[in-house]
Amino acid sequence: MQRRQFINTIAGGVLISTFQRAAVANTNTVKVIVFPGAQNLSMWVALEKGFFKSKGLDVQLTYTMNSTELRDGLANGKFDIAHSAVDNSVAIVDYKEQESVILMGGDSSLNELFYQPELKTLQDIRGKVLVVDAPNTAYALQVKKALALAGIPDTEYTLNPVGRTALRLEAMKNNKENAAAPLNPPFSIQAKQAGLKSMGRLVDLVGAYQGQGMFAMRPWINQHAEVIERYIAAWILAVRWSLNPANKNEAIEILAKNLKLDPAIIDQSYQLLVTPGFGLDKDAQFSQKGFDNLLSIRTDFGKGRPLDEKKLVDLKYYDRALKSL
Repeated sequence: MQRRQFINTIAGGVLISTFQRAAVANTNTVKVIVFPGAQNLSMWVALEKGFFKSKGLDVQLTYTMNSTELRDGLANGKFDIAHSAVDNSVAIVDYKEQESVILMGGDSSLNELFYQPELKTLQDIRGKVLVVDAPNTAYALQVKKALALAGIPDTEYTLNPVGRTALRLEAMKNNKENAAAPLNPPFSIQAKQAGLKSMGRLVDLVGAYQGQGMFAMRPWINQHAEVIERYIAAWILAVRWSLNPANKNEAIEILAKNLKLDPAIIDQSYQLLVTPGFGLDKDAQFSQKGFDNLLSIRTDFGKGRPLDEKKLVDLKYYDRALKSL
């Protein structure tokens, strides 16, 4: 091993090798859009612990109100990268006919299906209102699948597309006509505190699912391959740090700093995030099984056009980033 591999320096609180000094010296700005929620732990860790900075990246973070804003902002070039349900990337290809590409995995969606306490079973949703983000993508389709498996076609309930998770929770709390909604932490925990009931985790109701992941537009990807690899490498380091039990207390502190909620909610959110098969995926791996199920659900309930799966996902940047670590 060459001597320069042993020479290290501190940048942003993270130990880095001299191979990375050029990247640090030439900082790239990356504009990222996400939904609010505990699923952003890896993002906050990467910012707080200097993983992005160590890779020469200045990440500018924006929180979206809904998936339409996220998809439009990415497709129009307002943002470079999105972390969200990867079904939104497929929707850009499907509905906008623009080339959005999934570059990395993230989690299972962390969603549970919540309903009003007056209801007893899934069957009671017939004739009621289901609160969703957007009616034709991601978790709305997940719920449609769950209800269909219970024998409830989408003609027997109506959709109320109010936007992001916090708005769905408020809609249910403020109006009992809003019978059910998919919710992830910390909002799922707040829902239980408010007396709403969980019918179960959506991955248990509909099977494996590729939920949140990273995606970007192909023209930007083609011009920023090396930036993407550094970004993914930083993200993987942040995931590893987040899932390391030795970092539990500090991870909870980072969640608390960003969510600003009751300690009990923060602790429960953390426990869900580190739950294997439900929370953050190891090294943000992409689940092909989960993605196959996602596409199957889209075919059955999204009413989109046939798509070339090979153009929807490109993991070579992820593979190179992983090898670099």
